[in-house]
Amino acid sequence: MIRFLLISILTLVAGVSCSLKTTEGLRQTAIAKSEIENAYFSVLETDYIYKAKVDIYGRYFGGILIVKKVGKDSHRVVFTTEFGSKIFDFLYEGDTFTKNFVLENLDRKFIVNTLRKDFKLLVSERVQVLGQFALEGYSIYKTERDKRFNFYFFDSEGNLEKLINSSKHKEKVTIVFESTEASEGKTVAEKIAINHSNIKLKIELDYFKKY
Repeated sequence: MIRFLLISILTLVAGVSCSLKTTEGLRQTAIAKSEIENAYFSVLETDYIYKAKVDIYGRYFGGILIVKKVGKDSHRVVFTTEFGSKIFDFLYEGDTFTKNFVLENLDRKFIVNTLRKDFKLLVSERVQVLGQFALEGYSIYKTERDKRFNFYFFDSEGNLEKLINSSKHKEKVTIVFESTEASEGKTVAEKIAINHSNIKLKIELDYFKKY
């Protein structure tokens, strides 16, 4: 009996410790739509230009980040110094990733893969919904990619405010957006912050060019 109680307590503790904080306090609802859209980088041939700060394992890089939609499901992401020297240059074509250039100091498999996944999250426009949750003032949609879950937080006006990437039990990456209406009805992410919970990588983006 004692052994059974110990096993039961350990199982309960393990279940509690492995619960995902993202969904705590959320109410699961019926799925209202099968697909959601991140419209921040959706205008074809538009240069989205940001002042960028990248802090990775204590190594700081500052410069200009340009995100450009170059096709229906294609984006190019280029990070340069303020003098125009490339730090990295990535191309996303659907599920195909091309590393056009990476500065030698950053050209490590782990770093490149992490940056690849971060910016793939950022530029992916349409994703399939697996589940939906409600919180006062927000609609939250659960999606899945590469054996990870993504939770998209939309405010009452339909703007994407937060994106959390997680495993089954732990948050890995949080992206926070501050949006504004630009000219011609375009919604622009004025500020973007990308933070990792398990590694020392932080990216801050401030919108530079107005349209």
